[in-house]
Amino acid sequence: MLINIHDKAGSVLGKRTPRAEWLRGGLGSAVGVSAAGAAGLMLSTMTHASLPWLLAPVGASAVLIFAVPASPLAQPWPVIGGNAVSAAVGLALGHILGVPLLSAALGLGIAMIVMGLARCLHPPGGACAVLYALGASGPEAWGFPHLLTIMVNVTALAAAGWIYNNATGHSWPHRPQYVPRGQFTGVHSSEVHRALTSVLAEWDEIIDADIQDLDAIFLAVERRIRSREQDAPTVTD
Repeated sequence: MLINIHDKAGSVLGKRTPRAEWLRGGLGSAVGVSAAGAAGLMLSTMTHASLPWLLAPVGASAVLIFAVPASPLAQPWPVIGGNAVSAAVGLALGHILGVPLLSAALGLGIAMIVMGLARCLHPPGGACAVLYALGASGPEAWGFPHLLTIMVNVTALAAAGWIYNNATGHSWPHRPQYVPRGQFTGVHSSEVHRALTSVLAEWDEIIDADIQDLDAIFLAVERRIRSREQDAPTVTD
């Protein structure tokens, strides 16, 4: 798993992400969007309806799935559920209010709340809410059949993400790294978990990382430190 740490000035601290990994993510995004577009074209052909066959928020979802596949925001349920729920909310607000700006603003706000409650927060879902609110309240008057497009797009994208990420060495859906426990003395993993939970509660911030991943990182760091301490020469030596 790759982690980019930034200081307040925005510069990257530590080693930069390998170019090969960016290439992997870029190729994966192209594959994923191609799959989504192909599925959308098949939908249009089968239904003979004047539906859009590929929606722009799919591109943003592809960046998350293939560039940061370990992110909680990039997992299958947020990708599919977040986009679908937000599109439905935006579409409903567009029909109810009929005013593009008001529909887009309220649709986005309500969609974000619903995604949070449904545990499927996904940033491109916000774009879906705005897009569908404008589509429903605009001259084209999008209807509920338009929801088929986003559903087909994100389902195909998620299928491509599952195949491609796992084939290129990234578990997706993401599974935290396994770190052997109990080999070194020091802080116990249960104490680390409790401390992390307390710190995050005190900060009262949403961190884009799973607490199980943070646990594994702390344990792996402790293992490495203890290993180096044991391998270090003594004062006598």
